[in-house]
Amino acid sequence: MAKITLRRAADKRMLKPRFEKFCFLVALLCFCLAVAPKSMAELESVRLVSRLDPNAIIITEVDIIFIYDQQTKDRLPTTKSAWYSAKRAFTRNADNSLDIVNIFIPQGFDSVQASIPERAGEALQVLVIAYHDDAKAEPVDITAFHQVLVEIDPFGIIVSSQE
Repeated sequence: MAKITLRRAADKRMLKPRFEKFCFLVALLCFCLAVAPKSMAELESVRLVSRLDPNAIIITEVDIIFIYDQQTKDRLPTTKSAWYSAKRAFTRNADNSLDIVNIFIPQGFDSVQASIPERAGEALQVLVIAYHDDAKAEPVDITAFHQVLVEIDPFGIIVSSQE
């Protein structure tokens, strides 16, 4: 009986260092996840489709904005009117920290697959904004999407994931 009691006590002493090591590893993993760089864009394709009457006299454009650094992300205009009124100056000062895929939408436009920049996977954020949208409309964040559908209708744009 004495042997069994001694063995249980020894087992308990062995468990404490293992438990402490386990707790340390879990804490280290949580720390690493917290300080790791934010996820990069996962975008594979963007398809634009017009829901407008082909005879409607609406000419517009859609910008897909790929942002590669935090400073540029923080300075980005937050509404459609702010973006299009400051776009030229903003892009001139952005150096290599963003790419813009601009798609012109003429009268009678049907659909198009957007060209994605080669370094799109490095983007911190990917946004879609349309000139045709409401002046106070905010850019739509599509960073976490794989396949995106942008539908243009008489009132603006509808952006959805096609997963």
